[in-house]
Amino acid sequence: MSEQRRIRVLAPRLANQIAAGEVVERPASVVKELLENAIDAGSRRIEVEIEAGGARLIRVRDDGSGIGEADLPLALSRHATSKIASLEELEGVASLGFRGEALASISSVSRLELVSNVADDPTAGWRVVAEGRQMEPRVTPAPHPRGTSVTVRDLFFNTPARRKFLRTEKTEYGHVEEAFRRLALSRFDIAWALRHNQKGVHQLPAAGDAAGHERRIAALLGKPFLNNALHLDLAAGHLRLWGWVGLPTHSRAQADQQYFFVNGRVVRDRLVAHAIRQAYRDVLFHGRHPVFVLYLELDPTVVDVNVHPTKHEVRFRDGRLVHDFLFSSLHRALAEARPAERETDAETATPASEAGPGVREPAGRWQQQPMALHERREASGEPVTRDRVRAFMDGYRALHPEHEETLLTPQPGAPGAGGAAADAALTERRAAQPPAPPAPLPAEDATRAPPLGYAVAQLHGIYILAQNARGLVVVDMHAAHERIVYERMKAQVHGGTLEAQPLLVPVSLAASAAEVATAEAEREAFARFGVELDVAGPETLLVRQVPALLSDADVEPLIRDMLGDLERYGRSDRLEAHVNELLATMACHGSVRANRQLTVAEMNALLRDMERTERSGQCNHGRPTWTEMTLKELDRLFLRGQ
Repeated sequence: MSEQRRIRVLAPRLANQIAAGEVVERPASVVKELLENAIDAGSRRIEVEIEAGGARLIRVRDDGSGIGEADLPLALSRHATSKIASLEELEGVASLGFRGEALASISSVSRLELVSNVADDPTAGWRVVAEGRQMEPRVTPAPHPRGTSVTVRDLFFNTPARRKFLRTEKTEYGHVEEAFRRLALSRFDIAWALRHNQKGVHQLPAAGDAAGHERRIAALLGKPFLNNALHLDLAAGHLRLWGWVGLPTHSRAQADQQYFFVNGRVVRDRLVAHAIRQAYRDVLFHGRHPVFVLYLELDPTVVDVNVHPTKHEVRFRDGRLVHDFLFSSLHRALAEARPAERETDAETATPASEAGPGVREPAGRWQQQPMALHERREASGEPVTRDRVRAFMDGYRALHPEHEETLLTPQPGAPGAGGAAADAALTERRAAQPPAPPAPLPAEDATRAPPLGYAVAQLHGIYILAQNARGLVVVDMHAAHERIVYERMKAQVHGGTLEAQPLLVPVSLAASAAEVATAEAEREAFARFGVELDVAGPETLLVRQVPALLSDADVEPLIRDMLGDLERYGRSDRLEAHVNELLATMACHGSVRANRQLTVAEMNALLRDMERTERSGQCNHGRPTWTEMTLKELDRLFLRGQ
């Protein structure tokens, strides 16, 4: 039996090193803490110098308010801060670093020197040094301009086990640059500089207008990000969301260009991630990740930033409200993106300051229509059954009398029933007829063509080639028509009353107490999609009714997933996703197939439909439906003008 050990207070040095294990994971952690302190000091310029990926040297210099001589020893003490003094201030804290642990933790595992000056006299300044051991910091005079410089050398020199966990210099520097990038994106009004091994990496001037914001975005994330993103600025009540959200066609294999800020603080939050994932649900290709730089502003008293030592996570007082605001804002922005009406390119894109409020078109290729999604839905108010959804194909002409009759108009009959044979027969009949010559572009439209231009040819029975004012447009006709049919069907189904089907034998689910409580509290959420869920006991739920469109689905996992979403995020789209999946399959079968020969009029009808349809830039599976090559790009291919 082991000997019982007495309880004792930890030595300050050991306590600091334990705290360092939470705060100081690697050089990038040190950079983050020091930069946050510099921001909180009111700095207008912050310079970062790194050597050996930060393992040998980290120096952060700012021109902020500085630290006075009397406060310098306290600056290296645990739980010493100038940023909060009461519980009331903590509940509404707006500063980034406020725990008072960073400098003490860093100094316990490195050789740290802090020089600061609160006066405008550059000869007046003071230095304090700590070298990873328990000691009384000694303050000595040291000339320094107004502001603070913190130098951290030999990180983890006195904790070899932790130093061994550091990766290569390249890897550690990559993490440092990412920490720098996040904070540089959080404050456009501050000038930033980064040097690594005596070489300049970033020189970012302060940006006071929208054009300056975009220059910084392009410098940190690249021009392709900016050229393929929508700028938005939306508000509802005390919530405001602004920033840049990437088009679904500009996605990445990794989630490495996703930046979300809450009141200027970069966060990685499950609720936020879920809302963004839902907004991209049926427009993003499988396995791809969206890109965004988004800023959420709200009352600091309704968000708790003190839930994690590194302050990466937050907790919202009304999580459902925040989730719904984020989802609806992004969903609407992505849905209403359209090919741009005006001629422009990446070099001549109109800056946001000239484009007005709301969602703005990037790089002249996309724009957001002002009409809201619900205003365009063509709801009849009648119950929607599976037969009625299929009958949608027959009613297409009546719903859209302004569209000319073309082969793109869905034909009567259940999708998938003899579709391929019908297409083949139609193609054979057309082949026996002499082809009609393509109609020339009207002279007056040569410079005023619609965004997707006018069709000039069909390539291999798969692609439509069109000419617009900027150059050449190539359209995947099946993918484009699939999205058009899918969006029309969604508007009809979700705009009406979704018919529910009672189950002959209710499905019994064994549930936890938390799931039962969620089911009782969220009856309206289930009823909205035609689900009737009763509580049959303290740990039993009964599913009595489901949407008719999902009568063949496996009910139990669907309901469990919904309960989990509602408990975690306050919202669930599982049923809507299943309904949409069925509609997408039907739209795929009801769309024009490859190798069908189209007339010029039929091709133009499809182009005009694309310009009117939400999310027409991607098919139902997230693949792009069209691309454009400008005259400049074509000229470069053939070396014209060189």
